[in-house]
Amino acid sequence: MKAAIVGNLFFGLIISFFAFEIGKWVFKKTQTPLFNPFLIGTSIVIFILKFFDISTDDYYRGAGMILFLLGPATVSLAIPLYKKWDLFKKFFIPVMTGAVVGSFVGIVSVIILGKLFGMENKLIFSLMPKSITTPFGIEVSSMLGGIPAITVVSIMLTGITGNVTAPLISKIFRVKHSVAVGIGIGVSSHAVGTSKAMEIGEVEGSMSALSIVFAGLLTLVWAPILKFLV
Repeated sequence: MKAAIVGNLFFGLIISFFAFEIGKWVFKKTQTPLFNPFLIGTSIVIFILKFFDISTDDYYRGAGMILFLLGPATVSLAIPLYKKWDLFKKFFIPVMTGAVVGSFVGIVSVIILGKLFGMENKLIFSLMPKSITTPFGIEVSSMLGGIPAITVVSIMLTGITGNVTAPLISKIFRVKHSVAVGIGIGVSSHAVGTSKAMEIGEVEGSMSALSIVFAGLLTLVWAPILKFLV
């Protein structure tokens, strides 16, 4: 029975969908950032795989379809950019400055902390693209000689952290400008963080979506250059 269910092509896809829907329901009921849909959904999937002793290969047979859609999903982020094109032209310099500085600091901070904690170079390379969206991150990790599987996990954790903490951090540092909030979220926590930016406001969401693209492209440039620091 278990083999028949797990062997189904859509098994991973179905449990991912329902886990995320449960996460959304919990978040809607609690309205607490700690009960983030991505965090709840991920926890449910991990529990199911562990409790029923299901291999990740069986899970990814169906869930891999979602990973495939990450590319088109990233491209679709151009929609809010199109809607806010005039706003982008108006704040072109802040957007580019935020993307350039943010992507640089994100990589350098990983290198510094990795060295301080005595991490292997391969692990540092895997974590360097943690702040960009998955399609970009996998490409950068492979290019540097990292481990793409670890990169995907680090990207997921970074996104969830940004999604959960973005409103609080903006409040603590008194970042009130919609454009600044959006750029900060997009550069630091990619598409998962952008979903929170879109909840905050349309301008925040648009700027965050735009920042994802530039941060990803700039990381492709920065990473090989900064690799010599490792």
